[in-house]
Amino acid sequence: MTSRAPRIAAWLAFLLPASLLGGALISQYVFGLYPCEMCYWQRWPHWAALALGGIAVLSVKRVEGLGVAMASLAAIAIAVSGLIGGFHAGVEYGWWEGLTRCATAAPVGGSTEDVLNSIMANPLVRCDTAPWSLFGISLAGYNFLLSLAGASAIYLLLRRRKTGTIAA
Repeated sequence: MTSRAPRIAAWLAFLLPASLLGGALISQYVFGLYPCEMCYWQRWPHWAALALGGIAVLSVKRVEGLGVAMASLAAIAIAVSGLIGGFHAGVEYGWWEGLTRCATAAPVGGSTEDVLNSIMANPLVRCDTAPWSLFGISLAGYNFLLSLAGASAIYLLLRRRKTGTIAA
């Protein structure tokens, strides 16, 4: 009897980034919490993990090795996003300085008036200020916690042997 752990890991590798991206998009488009540059940095690995997790879910039952490999890569991408979130949270809490200047997105082309109108219409979002927090933890902090916990869970599930025990 084979373990269900690879299938669970594949689903987690798909559902975790889908949930975190969904939450980020809802907070942006429904609640008006506009992302800064570092927020976007956190989303890119989750998009990659979502694609890899989708492939893992579709292939783990047919070709378990491919599903396990895709879930493993998704876990790495999820962990990368979490680490970026941890760095961003540190910037928000003032523990260290960020790498970039956050600025509003302005169009590259067009007239001077178009560029100025675009700048005035877009909100200026700072990377060193948390727009929202719960229990003193910012969205970047939650991304750090949830992503690293999820990546660890995927890794542990993939380490299960056919007997259902964790490999040493």
